[in-house]
Amino acid sequence: MPKQASTGKTFFISDIHLDPKRPESTTIFLKVLEERVTGADALYLLGDVFEYWIGDDAVSDTASEVARATKALADAGTKVYFMPGNRDFLLGQGYAKKAGWELLADPTEITIYNTPILLLHGDSLCTDDKAYQAFRQQVRNPAWQHNFLSRSIVERLNMAEQARAQSKDYTAGAEGEIMDVNAGAVIEALRNSTAKIMIHGHTHRPNTHSLAIDGQPYQRIVLGDWYQDGWLIEAQASGLELLRLRQDELSESESSD
Repeated sequence: MPKQASTGKTFFISDIHLDPKRPESTTIFLKVLEERVTGADALYLLGDVFEYWIGDDAVSDTASEVARATKALADAGTKVYFMPGNRDFLLGQGYAKKAGWELLADPTEITIYNTPILLLHGDSLCTDDKAYQAFRQQVRNPAWQHNFLSRSIVERLNMAEQARAQSKDYTAGAEGEIMDVNAGAVIEALRNSTAKIMIHGHTHRPNTHSLAIDGQPYQRIVLGDWYQDGWLIEAQASGLELLRLRQDELSESESSD
């Protein structure tokens, strides 16, 4: 594929939660890749691209379609990076290679357009949610992951569906504040970084927050989920902007093609 002329832009997206049961979300996401991201310098996917991931040996048709689209972007010159989320932390090098992705650790500090930025999925900042943090520590353990991946695809799929149902019940019953980031965790993460801008997802609370640490200005930009509208951050040399992609407008654009 021929190289695309650079648009001088970089995009950040998180929490798309792509699921074969919601094919319209996949259609919209692929359209956004084609219409907005094509020709970009880079695309950063900050976790929970998929509703769940049970192993690189169980790739759905939806994931295959996404891989073809992002591989085409990468082949045309757009760098595509992926940081695992709490839903797709088992995604590995096998799928990443097919999709043209470079895997990133959580957290990772990058510099784009001469601006250092700290990237996280965001769940590590939700330290008030003790039950979730214990679960996160368990499933990130290599021994747990090896045990899970050694099971049959049917077993893993059933376990994933059960975990999703339990997560919904827990989320419905938990206090909203404990599921948001802890201010101290945010400050600590930034102090351990040279960046004064933080980007993350996970909380599904899109917003741009200004804060001061040791008398210095900082910014925390939170990406939203794609269950309703889409959200992305567009970065250029002139700055960063959090953008809301309204579902009705995206759907109208899709139906007019």
